[in-house]
Amino acid sequence: MAPEKKVAENMLWGGRFTQGLDPVMEQYNASLPYDRLFYSQDIAGSIAFARANYNNGILTSSEFSAIQKGLAQVKDEWANNTFEVKQNDEDIHTANERRLSEIIGKEIGGKLHTGRSRNEQVATDMRLWLREELWRVESELVDLIKVAVSRAEAEIDILIPGYTHLQKAQPVRWSHWVLSHATGFLDCLSQLRQVISRVNRSPLGCGALAGNPFNIDRHAMAKELGFEALLPNSLNAVGDRDFVFETLQWGSAFMLKISRWAEDLIIYSSLEFGFVRLADAYSTGSSLMPQKKNADSLELIRGKSGRAFGHMAGLFCTIKGLPTTYNKDLQESVEPLIDHIKTVSDSILIATGVLSTLTVNAEKMRAALAPEMLATEFADYLVRKGVPFREGHHISGRVVALAESKGVPMDQLGLADLKGIDERLGDDVLECLDYERAVELKSATGGTSKSAVREQIDLLKKAISGEQ
Repeated sequence: MAPEKKVAENMLWGGRFTQGLDPVMEQYNASLPYDRLFYSQDIAGSIAFARANYNNGILTSSEFSAIQKGLAQVKDEWANNTFEVKQNDEDIHTANERRLSEIIGKEIGGKLHTGRSRNEQVATDMRLWLREELWRVESELVDLIKVAVSRAEAEIDILIPGYTHLQKAQPVRWSHWVLSHATGFLDCLSQLRQVISRVNRSPLGCGALAGNPFNIDRHAMAKELGFEALLPNSLNAVGDRDFVFETLQWGSAFMLKISRWAEDLIIYSSLEFGFVRLADAYSTGSSLMPQKKNADSLELIRGKSGRAFGHMAGLFCTIKGLPTTYNKDLQESVEPLIDHIKTVSDSILIATGVLSTLTVNAEKMRAALAPEMLATEFADYLVRKGVPFREGHHISGRVVALAESKGVPMDQLGLADLKGIDERLGDDVLECLDYERAVELKSATGGTSKSAVREQIDLLKKAISGEQ
């Protein structure tokens, strides 16, 4: 026997319909299982809207007072987990208004929605919730950058191979590697602050699509709710989900960066490298091989970047062909947004934990340096003697080739061997085989010398404190 259809009683749109919903359709349509997360934002928006209608003369003083007091009780019930969800509570807006009318009576409760549409209500709730979540994510990202800066300061003397194509290239400071990612995260922080500014604009007072007929003061409502500005066009305000899509774009870009950071540390923590060791709190073992210590925290960060990209791609496909203003397809922006924020936030917290607790093996890093990484130093040495770089590059290549032909590391070539390649390689040429010297010569802004790294540290400190 097919399930009995339910009458659309108590639903905000129920008066138009004489037949009930198919039970599967009712479940398909419902959003309360996830948009209940917005209960406090929905109540804040309702109070601001009721206050505006009181100022307009739509509500009396006693009616507004009753609505405000009733909504405070509804909020407490949600907060205390005593709110009783009813069968026809399809979303947080329906549930809150239904409960308000039970508390203060339908005659007054029924006036709350005067001039208001769920279309603007949904957009308002989402923006209020997202604004608060992004403020929290911003703070978490600042903490991650601070940890990176702190490590860079404390471990500035440690050298590590720098890689291109995953091949040893030139020696750099470990701090330089740490700051390379911190600088990328700082760019993300700057972009996030721009996203927050665009999220923090009010659609409240735009109605279903055409605006409000009661000359409601949108500026007053926006100020009460802490919005920076109004969305100026009612059609755009209720049908726009660019603020969600932009958030998902930002989160996807950040997850891309932190995934590459995680990949480096996964490699560095392997037995083959042994540069770092993760704390037990961020590692797991093998069910079969007791010697294993897996960097699962970092692998999950790397894996969850794909999940974040999926949120963005899915919403892009959902909204790309929609006609103007609100369509129910836009309900599909809510769940991905909620999961995306949690995914990004959790990833930042895990990354901060990993970076703040990992152990660096400076000896392993130093041992991984190879004399061949200093080949460019011979070319630079010759440049300082007036030799064109291309010629110097060719000569340094011959130094590498000679070491290979002799089957020895480059630093085991004698002075006579080097002078035999080119007479301009003088008695002081062996200085080119000093890793510390090679690193310290890279002193231009952005380089890996101590002075350049400290300059980067200072810039990052100023940036996260808001000084620039």
